[in-house]
Amino acid sequence: VQLQASGGGLVQAGGSLRLSCAASGRTGRTISNNALGWFRQAPGKEREWLTSISWKGDTIYADTVKGRFTISRDIAKNTLYLQMNSLKAEDTAVYYCAVSRSSAATSRLDFYNNWGQGTQVTVSS
Repeated sequence: VQLQASGGGLVQAGGSLRLSCAASGRTGRTISNNALGWFRQAPGKEREWLTSISWKGDTIYADTVKGRFTISRDIAKNTLYLQMNSLKAEDTAVYYCAVSRSSAATSRLDFYNNWGQGTQVTVSS
């Protein structure tokens, strides 16, 4: 399965963006049977887990984005989404999507074994 993130860009603080992560290849079992997640990495910082959705659709969020970001998926379209509202300058980073080897939503980076290329999000203050 190949993952391609898109939708990043430059936005003013307080604005919104929706990121997409399209899966291609042998996606059927992966999208519907595995947990999916979004991460970000700012310059000079470690990769940070943001949110995950389980195979059943259960979601979990990091405190830094809870209430502002929403993860969702469209199994028919083989696409994962991240709706980002009330963006802040500190949200500036490269954003990545990934597939977990587990079906349960998890914040553990070592569970994610298939990563898409990132998309840059820049929030101006």
